[in-house]
Amino acid sequence: MRANRLLGAALVDHNLVKIEDLEKANERLLEVIALQQARQSTVLGILAYEMKVVREEDVLQHIVETEGAGLVDLRNYDTLEELKKGLDIGACWATWSVPFDREEDFHFIATAYYLSPAVRTFWEKQFGPQIVWYGTTLDVIADYLEKLEGERTNPAASGGTRSPFSAPTAVPAAAKPPTAS
Repeated sequence: MRANRLLGAALVDHNLVKIEDLEKANERLLEVIALQQARQSTVLGILAYEMKVVREEDVLQHIVETEGAGLVDLRNYDTLEELKKGLDIGACWATWSVPFDREEDFHFIATAYYLSPAVRTFWEKQFGPQIVWYGTTLDVIADYLEKLEGERTNPAASGGTRSPFSAPTAVPAAAKPPTAS
C-alpha cells in the first residue's frame, strides 16, 4: 500500500495525473485489494489501463528525462541464478521491481515504480545505495515474476500472461509433461 500511495503522490507532484483521478484510482485499488487480487493491486495499472488517464510510456519517459534512469526489457534477459534463487517474489510484486543483475558492488533493479520513494528505500535497505535503476513496464515485471513463480513450482513451466490484468493461462492437459507412475 505504501508503494502505491507514494507512487500516486509522485505522479500528481510531477503533473502526470490529476489528484481527482488519483483519488478514484485509490478507491478502486482498495476494492482490488479487498478481493485479494495481488497482480492487479497497482495504482499505476488502474490509472493507465482501467482509467486511461496516464500512459505507462509517459511515466517511463519522465523518469528517463528527469531522473536519468535507463530502460530495460527483462523478457529475454538472462538473470543471475543466485539473484533468482534468493529473490523474495512477494516483495517484488509489492514494489513492482526486480533485481536482475549485479556487477561487483552494484545491483541492477528494473522497476515500474521508480517514482515511489518507498520502493527505492526498500531496495536500498536490501542492497545498499549502490543501485543502478532501470524503468520498465508492469507487463515486463508481471511476465518475469510469473515465469519465476512457474519455475519455482514447476521447473518445466515457462511463459507469462502478458498483462498484470489478465488471468494466468492454464497449460492444456495434452501439453503437460508426463508424470512418472
